[in-house]
Amino acid sequence: MKKRIISIVMISVLAVTLMAGCSAKKQDKIVIGIGQFAEHGSLDNCREGFIAGLAQAGYKEGENLKIYYENAQSDTNMTSQISNNFVSKKVDLIVTIATPMAQSAFGATRNTDIPVIYTAVTDPIKAELAKLDGSPNGNTTGTSDKLPVDEQLKMIRQILPEAKKIGIMYSTSEVNSLSTIEEYKAVAADYGFEIVESGISTTADIPLAADSLLEKVDCINNLTDNTVVSALPIILDKASKKNIPVFGSEIEQVKIGCLASMGLDYFDLGVQTGKIAAQVIGKEKEAREINFEIIDEFAFYGNTAVADNLGIILPDELVSSAKEMFDTIVEE
Repeated sequence: MKKRIISIVMISVLAVTLMAGCSAKKQDKIVIGIGQFAEHGSLDNCREGFIAGLAQAGYKEGENLKIYYENAQSDTNMTSQISNNFVSKKVDLIVTIATPMAQSAFGATRNTDIPVIYTAVTDPIKAELAKLDGSPNGNTTGTSDKLPVDEQLKMIRQILPEAKKIGIMYSTSEVNSLSTIEEYKAVAADYGFEIVESGISTTADIPLAADSLLEKVDCINNLTDNTVVSALPIILDKASKKNIPVFGSEIEQVKIGCLASMGLDYFDLGVQTGKIAAQVIGKEKEAREINFEIIDEFAFYGNTAVADNLGIILPDELVSSAKEMFDTIVEE
């Protein structure tokens, strides 16, 4: 009888141990919250690239990784709700896509040990996510989608040798856009251009702002401004009716109707960000120990369908060096 009782106790202990082991296994799964500021092609590509970058480093959703995903739909008020929600869930890491989302998560995690990895932040220093030397301003790091401004202006001059005025529309609430506008204004004269700017507050302002801007310029140059990009088809439609070219800042904008871009690939940017996050997840480094990175590869993208519609011939020098050319306009 005594032996039987001991056997039962041992079996019970073994069962508890196995259950605890399974429980520990489940808890080993890394939990990430991904907060995206707006829904458009470039940021979607960034998210997909980030997940691919993590997978390359051995962290795969459904296996050893769980992902919560939220989109603020260009609403800055929503960014705070999303960030606070991730903090309340006690995620292991918050990943933010675009500047407003990054700033919100950075503020929400100040009194926690949750690291923030950002991507598609044009100027981390102006956004107060990093110090002047590029080092983190807290437990956060990531990648910048800083535009190659000089190369973009040089490209526009090659395509439009007679153009004088470039229109740029931007959101006055996005630090990334304010920073880029200043950079364009600082060097535009070197290429014989004048920048005509138009600041907007919400997407509702865009139709009237576009009508006004198109009356004053020879072309429009689009930034990575999330509010404006969300309504880019409206701008493209209005510009097309006036036979005014619109230049993009990355591949997705060229796909949907911008004439050309000397830009970056946001999927690649996401992959780069995923690899940084993997270092933090794997405890190789803390986020606060990693300087933010700038993607240093940019390339020419052109759309021959748009060029034909506008009666423009893209220079052979640009076409021959293109990373990718498109002969159709993708409807969004």
